[in-house]
Amino acid sequence: MCLRRQVLQVRCGRAYTGDSRVSHTEKTALVLGAGGVFGAYQAGVWKGLADSFQPDLVVGASIGSINAWLIAGGCAPEELESLWLEAGPLLKVRARIPRRWTQGCFDLSGIEPRLAEIFDRYTPQSEYAAVVTNLVRWRPQYFTAGEMTWRHLLASCAVPVAFDLPRLNGTVYTDGGLLGALPLWAAVELGATRIVAVQPLPPPPFLLGLAVSSGRKLAGFRNPTFENVEVVQIAPERPLGSYFEMLRYRRDRVEQWIGQGERDAIRVKQLVVKCFERAGSSNVRNGGHYNRTAPRRVAG
Repeated sequence: MCLRRQVLQVRCGRAYTGDSRVSHTEKTALVLGAGGVFGAYQAGVWKGLADSFQPDLVVGASIGSINAWLIAGGCAPEELESLWLEAGPLLKVRARIPRRWTQGCFDLSGIEPRLAEIFDRYTPQSEYAAVVTNLVRWRPQYFTAGEMTWRHLLASCAVPVAFDLPRLNGTVYTDGGLLGALPLWAAVELGATRIVAVQPLPPPPFLLGLAVSSGRKLAGFRNPTFENVEVVQIAPERPLGSYFEMLRYRRDRVEQWIGQGERDAIRVKQLVVKCFERAGSSNVRNGGHYNRTAPRRVAG
């Protein structure tokens, strides 16, 4: 497990998303990044942290947007774990030859009714935002819960070439993690000053990283930095698997990733609690008794 406590890495500035909505109310946030089936790791982390704090805001990109929707909607950690363990039949994809540019090489239409059901069943009880990438403007942007349908969740997970690219209100959108896997900027725009971020995705292979970097330059998009924002970032110390594996569901691996995420979260609970207590946050839940040691970098 790798934990990074960031203060200086999150400095002044504001992400350009084409959206001028910015909140100045202090709040705590949980930010869940992209990662395909590695999103099971996020379910494990939430299982380990859920009894310690309740965020005001939950933000997600790609698979993180679905996990975030469930968490914001009050899905119990055990239920989230169960959804992941039972997702195998839904995530079986059928290869096909695309017939138009917005169509992917894999057919995921079987998951759409289930995604619509999840959207309707879990109404966010806290503030929520899903990040997508606007293909017309080539910019990441977020939608809040009141602006969304289940198709926005689908759009946030729409990996180009692999899956269909949804058209929403006349605009084509793609995966929310395309230009930045961990959307800290969205949480900061929405007013977060204390963030717990979970990123299961490993660094990209050289060619993929070069393509993403080139795409950012073409778009004029840079990872923004901010001032006076503290981030506790949780990520696996070693990659959960290759970029190909993140598109392949295996129940045994999913169970392993959930367990790893839970163990990592339990190890850093005291740091999360101390961070939020120092901020005077009411989001720290009672009942947790931790050794109050000074926050530090942890690698295990």
